[in-house]
Amino acid sequence: DYCIDFQHLIQISNNEEKNQRPVKRLAGDRNDKRLREERFIFNPIAPKRPFGGHYGWISPFITEVRQDLKLNPRQLPSQDDTIRPLIVEKAAFGIIEEGKKIGKQREAKWMAEQLMAQKENGMKEVWKCCAHLYSMESFLYKKLNEIMRLIGSEEHEHVWRSKIRTFGPFCLLLWDDPINKKPNKGKELLYRGANLTGTQIATYRNLSQRPDEYRSFQAFTSCSRNRTKAEIFGNALFIIKVSYAFTVDLSSSSEYPYEEEELIAPAVCFTVQQVEFDETTNKHLIYLDLRQRFNSKCEQLLHNFLCEPTNLFLKVDFLIYLLAELSLSAN
Repeated sequence: DYCIDFQHLIQISNNEEKNQRPVKRLAGDRNDKRLREERFIFNPIAPKRPFGGHYGWISPFITEVRQDLKLNPRQLPSQDDTIRPLIVEKAAFGIIEEGKKIGKQREAKWMAEQLMAQKENGMKEVWKCCAHLYSMESFLYKKLNEIMRLIGSEEHEHVWRSKIRTFGPFCLLLWDDPINKKPNKGKELLYRGANLTGTQIATYRNLSQRPDEYRSFQAFTSCSRNRTKAEIFGNALFIIKVSYAFTVDLSSSSEYPYEEEELIAPAVCFTVQQVEFDETTNKHLIYLDLRQRFNSKCEQLLHNFLCEPTNLFLKVDFLIYLLAELSLSAN
C-alpha cells in the first residue's frame, strides 16, 4: 500500500518510507466517473442484520463516546469552546493509532495533521475538515463504519466498544454538525445500491407489511442524489424519501463532488414502505421513509434545546424537566 505526497509529487510506501518514486499529477474530467462502489453499496458485517433496532435520536456509539470523554448532557464540541481542542487532539491520536494497526501510518499521520491544524479554530472549520477527511478514499470511513455497523450485535459488542477511545472522538466531531443543525424536511429522494441476499430481501419485504415499524442505520450512511449513478451497483436499489431526518450534503466538502453525496447520520430511523421488482432494470426496489424518532421526552427536549437555541420557552421546558429528573435521582 502507498500514499501520495502531493506537495512533493512522491509515492511513498506505507511499510517502508525509503521506498519512494516520483508521480505526475494529471487533470481529468470527473463528470463521467462512477460512484465509489465500496462507499455507496451496503456491505453489512452481519448479513442477517443489515440494520439495527430503534435507537432514538442519538446513536449508542455517540452516547458511549460522550460518557468516555466525561461530557455532561449540555457539553458538545459545537457548544463548548473549552473542550473542543482536547477532543480534536484525541481524534487525531485515535486516527494515528488505528492507522498503525493496519499499516496506514503515513495516511493516518497526514489526516491527523490536517485535523490538528484546526485545533484552535471554531467548530465550523473543525467540522468541515472532518467532513473532508471522511469523504476521502481512505481507511477512515471504511473502518469507522465497519465498526459502527456492529452495534446491536451482542456477539460483536466488545469489538465496537473497544473502538470508542480511538474512533469515538472523530465520530463525535463529524456527528456534531454546527452548520446543518436542523433535520432535513425537504422530502427529497436519495439513492443507494445494494447487493442483497434472498433472505435480506425477504426481511425488507416482511417489514413493508408493517410500515409503521421503525428501524435505524447504525453507521454513517452515504447515499447519492443521482439515481442513475446509484443504480449501477448491485441487485437492489434503495429509494429513500427524507421526511424528517439528519442528513448533510457533502458535495462541497468532498474530493468527489460528482458523486452528489448526501450523508445520513447514525441512528436515523426509517420504515420500509414498499418492495417491488423492476423487470426493466432487473433490480429489487426498496422504498424507505426516513423519519427521526425520539426515545424519551428528555431526548426530544435535548434535540429542541440544541437545534432551536433561540427559543426561550424550549430552553425553560428542558431545564425544568432536567431539574425534576435530577431531583428524582437524588431522592
